[in-house]
Amino acid sequence: MSKARKKKMFVVIGVLLVIIGALLIWFNISYSPVKKEFQRDINALISKNPSQESSVVFKESDFSHLATVVQRYIENCGYIGTQKMSYMKMEYYDVAFMQGRKGPALTIDYKQYNFVSEPCRMALIDSSMFGIPFEGYDYYQNGKGGMKGVIAKAITIFNQTGTDMDKACLVTFLAESMFAPTILLQDYIVLEEVSEYEIRATISYDGITASGIFTFNEQYEMISFTTNDRSVVGTDGAVEYVPWSAFCSEYQFSDSGIKYPTKFQAVWNYPDGDFVYFDGVIGGFSYGY
Repeated sequence: MSKARKKKMFVVIGVLLVIIGALLIWFNISYSPVKKEFQRDINALISKNPSQESSVVFKESDFSHLATVVQRYIENCGYIGTQKMSYMKMEYYDVAFMQGRKGPALTIDYKQYNFVSEPCRMALIDSSMFGIPFEGYDYYQNGKGGMKGVIAKAITIFNQTGTDMDKACLVTFLAESMFAPTILLQDYIVLEEVSEYEIRATISYDGITASGIFTFNEQYEMISFTTNDRSVVGTDGAVEYVPWSAFCSEYQFSDSGIKYPTKFQAVWNYPDGDFVYFDGVIGGFSYGY
């Protein structure tokens, strides 16, 4: 091999090593445009969200117009006498997450905020695929929902929006409303008794309505939410309506005295069998006022 060819080969190898090194540094530094966007949006929402006075607490009379099972749930979970929240924060770690029945399995961290004054839910997925960062941003704000996936911190691989996504995100917010009971007292939600341990919840906002069934056990713990109003929106944009369920279990008391589930599963109830695509433990649970 001539000296010129050797020199050219060494230059190419050197450039490749520099590029690989730069990518490794980029992948491993804490900065992320998606995370920055998420935190900026959360900070803006918190700053404009109406705050609650510390003297404004939950009373039994707040829930007296609701089904007995809801009243027992609120009392059993320790909310009576505590301050009414204006938003909720939940965090999951090492969640088993599937991107569709034929998609890859991921282990993710998941952080979300649900706001009260109007239906609003923002969630951040933090994971990696073959050592390459993968981040997702699920959002529902101002009546619009969306789901965005970004790989390598810079390449958007899907960005789903539209009416079906708006409804799916709205009903997801509804499914989590029991965890922040101030939501149950808002005009955009209606609760109706179905049976001793079941209620139908309906949420209406910005021209879209969705509903589902909450089920409680004999200890008045909410154990499931099921709906037909949540669509599967694939990364290719394909839409399919399939019954969807969320299951809660393994309740425990927080340091503040609030009882909440630590186990959470999200399931698509396909005709040929249930598909658990989100299976995690709630690692953090807090409120903002």
